[in-house]
Amino acid sequence: MWEFWRRHKRKLYTTLGVLGGGYVVYKVYDAWRCSVNDLEKQHAEELIKSQIQSHFVSVQRIADTTTLPHVMHLLDTRLSESLDLTHLMQKLLQAKDQPNTLSSAEKLELWNRLNVLCFTRLASSVWSMTMLNLFIRTQVNILGRHLYVDTARGIGSHSHLDDAELIDKTDEQQFLACADYLSNYGLPFLISDMEAATMEILKGKDLKVLFNDTVLSDTLVRIIHTLMIKDWVGYLIPEDAGRFKLIGPPSSNSPDLHLHAGKFELLMGETRAVLSSSEFANIVELSLRSLVKLVIEDLSSQCGENILKSGIPLARLIPRLAQMGQLLLSDPYKTRYIQVLKSIPEVELFFTVLYSTMPTS
Repeated sequence: MWEFWRRHKRKLYTTLGVLGGGYVVYKVYDAWRCSVNDLEKQHAEELIKSQIQSHFVSVQRIADTTTLPHVMHLLDTRLSESLDLTHLMQKLLQAKDQPNTLSSAEKLELWNRLNVLCFTRLASSVWSMTMLNLFIRTQVNILGRHLYVDTARGIGSHSHLDDAELIDKTDEQQFLACADYLSNYGLPFLISDMEAATMEILKGKDLKVLFNDTVLSDTLVRIIHTLMIKDWVGYLIPEDAGRFKLIGPPSSNSPDLHLHAGKFELLMGETRAVLSSSEFANIVELSLRSLVKLVIEDLSSQCGENILKSGIPLARLIPRLAQMGQLLLSDPYKTRYIQVLKSIPEVELFFTVLYSTMPTS
């Protein structure tokens, strides 16, 4: 044994040195390879996050520049069709030029009817503009969160956004198209309930009673609050999301049909949960009061300095209300109102939290 060691120890030392060096080289190489893999994974994560952010910004831009203007224009058209006051105004003007065409009772009935419809139109416009603005922002933030979460789950196995399992484009388009639900389906029910709320709040108010800016603001807020006692979420989204198809469904031969329906229903379910939350109710209250304040300021400007502040008879205010109801959803008023609604700090905070928080169920 010792003779073997004596004769071959140089070779053994050399072999052990080579093996040891090889092991060190292997460990260095392994550490380098792990480092490279970590860098590649980090680069893939950065790339996917960048693509997600780019897509989310794109969706937000489309919502602000295309979806919201389209929805507001459609809403304005539908409201004008459903609450056209021209016929009543013409009958009252005709009665003024031809006093014998209507009795005093008939004139009073027309004035009272016009009064109710003017408040209904204005309150419906305020409510709808506020809600659609908040609704579309809710949609965009829910979509953005799903994009981020769905893609994050695929990090490590995908190197590009298109390879990750994201929300299908059809689901995304169909979900965003639901912003038209109010104008196309929910508006008749909103108008009917808003008219009932208006009649309840205006009951017993004589056309000669003086209205100042405070009384007018309080009246509008009370009308809207009376409406909000009802299940108002149904004006904005369908009860059964699975049966509501604004965009043609995928072919029945498609193997992804069930997946599409599930994703769409998931998005709609989360949206309903957000709209029904107490936190959303708080920002609705803040937004509605902010918009009512702006509308009253613009009405005061139209009536003349300090005239509305001092108080004017309700009968003289009705034509101004009718005009404001028509202008509210058109520029420049619409753009200014939407910008103010978007910049309310509590509203911005709400949507920041919504984007970053996973649903509880």
